[in-house]
Amino acid sequence: MAVVLSVLALLLGGLLAWPPAVWAAAGPGAPSLPVLFDRALAASREGRFGDALPLWDQVVELAPQEASAWSNRGNVQLALGDPVAAIADQDRAISLEPGSADPHLNRGTAEEALGLWPAAAADYRWILERDPLEASALYNLGNVEGSQDDWPAARRCFEAAAAARPGFAMARSSAALAAFQLGDTKAAEKQLRDLIRRYPLFADARAGLTALLWQQGARGEAESHWAAASGLDPRYRQEEWLLQIRRWPPVPVQALAQFLALAP
Repeated sequence: MAVVLSVLALLLGGLLAWPPAVWAAAGPGAPSLPVLFDRALAASREGRFGDALPLWDQVVELAPQEASAWSNRGNVQLALGDPVAAIADQDRAISLEPGSADPHLNRGTAEEALGLWPAAAADYRWILERDPLEASALYNLGNVEGSQDDWPAARRCFEAAAAARPGFAMARSSAALAAFQLGDTKAAEKQLRDLIRRYPLFADARAGLTALLWQQGARGEAESHWAAASGLDPRYRQEEWLLQIRRWPPVPVQALAQFLALAP
């Protein structure tokens, strides 16, 4: 599913390691359980989801009370395109470990894949009520707000995520694109140029600046940034990818589409 790919990096970042307490309590014959867990975790982190799923199946069968195993399996279910199964696994993880933020974050991404915006927002807000500076929850909530066309709220979330986690380049780029959507092109241009100075190989910022400069009539500079952006990541040519996977706002997408329609 389209949204699955857009959250894949977050899913991999949210994988949970084997808890030492469970290792200690595993009992006779259990040394194979941590080995299985580590193999499943490695396959998941390497993107070998088809290999990872049967390994997680074995882990949850051997350790059905281990919340991290259910949550990790849910991430793999989502990466394989089954958000319904992913939500069921995250529900199980939450029931086993009600105070953990990770299953809520992971369940939210699965809910986004199904377009369940209020449910996803509720999961992210549950996290933010307990940790207002949780950057991933802020960023994901921004994507949910944007998906519901509330770009002022999305911009606030993206800016908060960028402030909470210095170096969160995608949050800064998304904040600039939301500003572009809202007509605050001066702020958007400054943010995108600042990003490019710091991260010269960041395709998202270069593609966003291409769209903005084109709209402002600066064709030559737009073409220069586009040469870099398209060479770094050719997916920026795809309007559907921008809207459904990268989750750009419609105004920048339209501006870039117009540029591409007329560019040589």
